[in-house]
Amino acid sequence: MDAQSAPLSRVRVFDAFRHRDFRLLWIGQAISLVGDAAFFTAIAWRGFTLVGSSRLGLVFLAQAIGLLATLLIGGALADRLPRRSMMIASDLARLVVIGTLAGFDATGHLSFTTLLVLAFLAGLGDGFFFPAFGGIVPLVVEKASLASANSLIGVARWGSILVGPSLAAGLYGAFGSATVFALDASSFVVSAAFLARARPRAMQPQENAGTFREIAAGVRYVSAVPWLWVTITLFAVILMLQLAPQQVLMPELVREHFHRGVKAYGLLTTIFGAGTVVGTLTFGQFTPRRRRGLVNYTFWLVNSLAIVLLALSPWFGMAAAAALLRGFCVGFGVAMWETMLQELVPEHMLSRVVSLDFFGSFGLMPVGLAFAAAVAGLASAGTLIAAGALVSAGMIAVTMTRPWLRRIE
Repeated sequence: MDAQSAPLSRVRVFDAFRHRDFRLLWIGQAISLVGDAAFFTAIAWRGFTLVGSSRLGLVFLAQAIGLLATLLIGGALADRLPRRSMMIASDLARLVVIGTLAGFDATGHLSFTTLLVLAFLAGLGDGFFFPAFGGIVPLVVEKASLASANSLIGVARWGSILVGPSLAAGLYGAFGSATVFALDASSFVVSAAFLARARPRAMQPQENAGTFREIAAGVRYVSAVPWLWVTITLFAVILMLQLAPQQVLMPELVREHFHRGVKAYGLLTTIFGAGTVVGTLTFGQFTPRRRRGLVNYTFWLVNSLAIVLLALSPWFGMAAAAALLRGFCVGFGVAMWETMLQELVPEHMLSRVVSLDFFGSFGLMPVGLAFAAAVAGLASAGTLIAAGALVSAGMIAVTMTRPWLRRIE
């Protein structure tokens, strides 16, 4: 690792910025994440105007299939090959894919088939990138700075949700969707350029046992560690029951229950985003070191209860407060979980565990989205969202009684 500059601040949350390589990683990712957030806003609206809402869902499904198809392979490769090189290669591949999308759109040749293919290819690139990114953080900071690093990455991640959609709306309205796509493509160039200047600590070379055998070794490792396999499996179900209904039913909740429009819907999203930024910064400053498993699950329990409050609240102001609380819990909980993985999972296994975490956690989301759409007319949106969150809260509470969770420090 390259020499470190003098401390920038006595505030612990900014400690990771002392590391030159982390600063390079963070700047590139902060810019790329804003581009991604702008892209998802633009692709949703452009896809809707091009093919309609029903076929737009197929576009997102194609992207998700591409992601899931390469996640486990990406995790195995990132535990064997240089993670920085994998990230740069993925950035350049996605530059080509999204740049091609911008070109088709700008010339008026964008079709549904083209959109499907390019969304799938973009998902393939994401699947190689995310495991490598999850594994590179411990290679650019000292172990004592991991909490700060994940907190600052969380600020970039959640902050992009606040900035990207507004940027996309302005550019889309003024210059069209192709400009937003080109902006996202350019952000991959920036990310790759900053990564090229970084010099992560080299990992100990691992024997090449074959990609699929290495994936199997990762599965065996996770299955032998209760806090890993239980949490990954549990949250696959929780995201299906809790997150999917929100994505499908939240607009109806705002319109039918609170009798408000799209501005109120956007306001809830913005308030949630602000809460995540505050939560991740709080984690970086006041990092819990004892009973971390129990503390982490407590934040997820409060998050589920906050969803119930939001869904059943008689007043929009109370729902907004619940969204802020949710954001705080999610921001704190995600940063804490990522830090636990990086500190407790062996370095040579980390990217495979990250890939299994992604794969397991989001593997049931398509089922949840389809189920939420199917039951949407059986009860009010608030009742359905609250029911999923209550079941999730019960599952979390039961897991919190397990002795192995209390032993995690």
